Amino acid sequence: MIWLATRKDDKLPAMTGIGGPFTLVDHRGKSVTEQDYLGKPTLTFFGFTHCPDVCPTTLFELTTRLKELGPDADRLNVVFITVDPERDTPQQLALYLSSFDARITGLSGTPKKISDAMTGYRAYARKVPLEGGDYTMDHTATIYMMNSKGQFTGLMNYQEPEMTARVKLRRLIDLGAK
Repeated sequence: MIWLATRKDDKLPAMTGIGGPFTLVDHRGKSVTEQDYLGKPTLTFFGFTHCPDVCPTTLFELTTRLKELGPDADRLNVVFITVDPERDTPQQLALYLSSFDARITGLSGTPKKISDAMTGYRAYARKVPLEGGDYTMDHTATIYMMNSKGQFTGLMNYQEPEMTARVKLRRLIDLGAK
């Protein structure tokens, strides 16, 4: 557990190879890049609005964590990047995210731009056909923790114990800008 290790320099560990450039559209219709999220630590989660379990649970847990942080939650970016750009337009993301904390930003884009972002984060997603012609998405169910410089520092896992998640978030916020 990289997050629980103590470092002499009291900085978050930065690991290369995860993250990187992207150009997407937020749920308000604004074009954004990874540069727009520099200056604050960022939680990045890949999911989709038609997800029956993992995505709403994760976003609910993030909403709860943000509420617990109080004003310190404003020192953090939270980004939800769709893995289903065919259905998840900015308008669909805005509707979906209205059920969660307003500080969570939804991002969509062309299938190619979403694929490029997923490749940068080493995220996985695959369309899974359902009976009747519909489909669901199998996808990575972890939250990527990035420091204020956009460097990967660790992961939060789906339904991680509350205390572990709190410690990771507090550490990311307190040390994320160093």
